[in-house]
Amino acid sequence: MTQDEIKKRVAEAALDHVVAGTIIGIGTGSTANHFIDALARIKHKIDGAVASSEASAKRLQGHGIPVLDLNAVDDIPVYVDGADESNRYLHLIKGGGGALTREKIVVAVSRKFVCIADDSKLVDTLGRFPLPVEVIPMARSYVARELVKMGGRPVWRQGFITDNGNLILDVHGLSISEPVALEARLNNIVGVVTNGLFAARPADVLLLGGSDGSVRTLT
Repeated sequence: MTQDEIKKRVAEAALDHVVAGTIIGIGTGSTANHFIDALARIKHKIDGAVASSEASAKRLQGHGIPVLDLNAVDDIPVYVDGADESNRYLHLIKGGGGALTREKIVVAVSRKFVCIADDSKLVDTLGRFPLPVEVIPMARSYVARELVKMGGRPVWRQGFITDNGNLILDVHGLSISEPVALEARLNNIVGVVTNGLFAARPADVLLLGGSDGSVRTLT
């Protein structure tokens, strides 16, 4: 199977976690897009969705799935999204698509986080994938200097603006042995909105698709 076919297979497997008659939290990215397309087949069973990006909202609306503002939603039983990396503790690196802040907000409101990915995303130590950090524009250079002090090599994602009007620094060269501690340390840098470590609130379920078409579950 191609990587795209694997993503589609694991996205379809996530439908088993959808709770009928509720609002579904939806992530951003290529794997999340496959989940949105699969969700369209059972849209009559749900009350709508909360999207973590403008792009996902448009895709949901294109399928006729109602998109709700998070401020109007009290409870999200399940949030489904992809990841750029995961370790075996279900700590994640996310934000390759630049939606990390809104993703983290929707995850915080959700009772269950189902992460969907192909098995190449499972690693022993996080950090091979550059860690995205969303920053207030005026703080970009300052935050970059602080990241260098921490041993990282920040690269400004030029030409990209988040849905929140901010910038992304992709931090290369990190070997992340203590994801929870690093997540907090990065967020304490003045000018950082948030970073792409989902460790303080990791995934609850990780669905990993294999090249043979299988999907295994890690919890």
